[in-house]
Amino acid sequence: MFAPLRFSRRALLNAALISLVSLNGLTTALAAEKPLRIAVIPSVANEATEQAIAQARREGLEVQLVEFSDWVMPNTAVAEGSVDANFFQHAPFLEQFNASRKTDLTPIAYGYSTTIGLFSKKLKRGDPIPDGATIGIPSDPVNTGRALLLLQSIKLITLKPGVTHQATIADITDNPKRLKFIQIEGSQAARSFDDVTASVTYTTFAKHGGLDEKDGLAFDNQDADNVRRYAIRWVALPARANDPRLQRFIAIYQQSPEVKATLRRLYGDLIAFPW
Repeated sequence: MFAPLRFSRRALLNAALISLVSLNGLTTALAAEKPLRIAVIPSVANEATEQAIAQARREGLEVQLVEFSDWVMPNTAVAEGSVDANFFQHAPFLEQFNASRKTDLTPIAYGYSTTIGLFSKKLKRGDPIPDGATIGIPSDPVNTGRALLLLQSIKLITLKPGVTHQATIADITDNPKRLKFIQIEGSQAARSFDDVTASVTYTTFAKHGGLDEKDGLAFDNQDADNVRRYAIRWVALPARANDPRLQRFIAIYQQSPEVKATLRRLYGDLIAFPW
């Protein structure tokens, strides 16, 4: 007969701790296998991001794009932790969002930088803007200011002296063509071209609206400060800013010749890479 096995309390406790450590290790491993989730908005530029995702997958890193239809939910999703980061906005927009929503989202790396332009289905480059024309501009404060600065640069309007990227419609002091302004939620601009004479928007939304980005009636300033100020940023919570998986994916995106080639095909000379 075998003698009954006896275990000391210490031995049982050690065994329980080993089991707990093993379980925690398994949980951590399973968590690490979850895809890195990146929030975006509809954009032709997502084609380039998908190329980076394919390369990351070949290197053993799973990444998933989560697409939202507006410019609020990608930030809300980061703030709530349902995604790891987002990739759709420039720094002035992020600063305004943080201030208005009491969030602490942080830009962690540069993406590509494009211009905004004045686009139209009814006018061609060189055509004069008719008196009384209806002009669409983005409804969010940051892009409203950027759009009005563009319209001022081509002498359609005059703004109060000293007003810069925080300009509002109320800052217009001269409107010689009696233009009518309609404020449009940014990502909906592609659907609005039939309803306006022209619209100030991003080239990606013009392409979604069936327009060739090269056919814009005008584009905003392309100096180095503008390129950096309005570059699309990778954004995350401060606690996730140094996430090795996120940093690795951003490096893949920035260092990929295929990503750059795709963005140049999509935007031509209207794109820059400030990183």
